[in-house]
Amino acid sequence: KAFLHHTVHLSCYFPNSQKIDVKNLINFWQKDTNKVVHEVYYGQEKHENLSPEYINRTKVDMGTWTLKLLNAGVEDEGRYQCIIMQKITEQSTEVIHKSECSLHIIANYSQPEIEELPSEEIKPKRYLNLSCSSSGGYPEPKTMTWLISHENITHSSTARMDVSQDAVTKLYNVTSKLTIPVPAKSRTNISCLLHLREQLGSLISIPLGI
Repeated sequence: KAFLHHTVHLSCYFPNSQKIDVKNLINFWQKDTNKVVHEVYYGQEKHENLSPEYINRTKVDMGTWTLKLLNAGVEDEGRYQCIIMQKITEQSTEVIHKSECSLHIIANYSQPEIEELPSEEIKPKRYLNLSCSSSGGYPEPKTMTWLISHENITHSSTARMDVSQDAVTKLYNVTSKLTIPVPAKSRTNISCLLHLREQLGSLISIPLGI
């Protein structure tokens, strides 16, 4: 897992226990089996075959065989494969190591915010129309829950969540709506809770007091 726009380190897990000279090795990184991410031929970097989106964005540490990917974006999510080949003769090589890893991108959602929506009812109002919104996050969240607390009792309800994805950034914006009767007597606090995926926990809004 890596945060959006940060540098990612992908491990190849090649121990090189035989201490083979890098000048006798080819290191080849690819994504989703069809995109060339990085190539090192016998100790020299090779750029001719790179997929355009990875040009000037990768480096390999030849000591640890770790691939460094700069400015990670949502489109970089996927499976990466590290292949190492050893030179056998001038014309032939053999694969001596293969490993895979998956990259998942995370972008932080904004703190959920509650706002009261305009009501068309004649005064006095009998119902509150509320919305809760959060934006700019990734991956898509699980659910949004409303918490309604009064007299030390909290009720929770999972409401429908409207999700939209920005066509350019691929980040998500989410909104949920709630209609409840106006509390008659006791003070009521209303919060909304955004449940995230990938064991990322949840985010809670500042309570709205009524």
